[in-house]
Amino acid sequence: QVSLVESGGGLVQAGGSLRLSCAASGRPFRSLTMGWFRQAPGKEREFVAAITVNGGNTFYADSVKGRFTISRDNAKNTVYLQMNSLKPEDTAVYYCAADPKPVVIITRTFGSWGQGTQVTVSS
Repeated sequence: QVSLVESGGGLVQAGGSLRLSCAASGRPFRSLTMGWFRQAPGKEREFVAAITVNGGNTFYADSVKGRFTISRDNAKNTVYLQMNSLKPEDTAVYYCAADPKPVVIITRTFGSWGQGTQVTVSS
């Protein structure tokens, strides 16, 4: 069982930046494919970004490409989501996800989830 704890959410003006962090424990971090998802009020949870175990490959939703960057520090058991040029439509609860199966980078069916952190972008 993987435990995930997100941090770094908050209120920011449109055009601003935030960096989310997610600390993982309970399983060797280097074996985990990591991802970020988000859920806005009244909407379904959607994929944002994912990163392979060694950080060599990253994947993004079209809506965040060029603005968000996912990265990981395997020495710190942490994955990050750097969010730049934020828009009001980025407002959502952001969730960190983890899974030991590499295929989830494609299927996005992650097995472990954090509790979420709120990101609010004001116009």
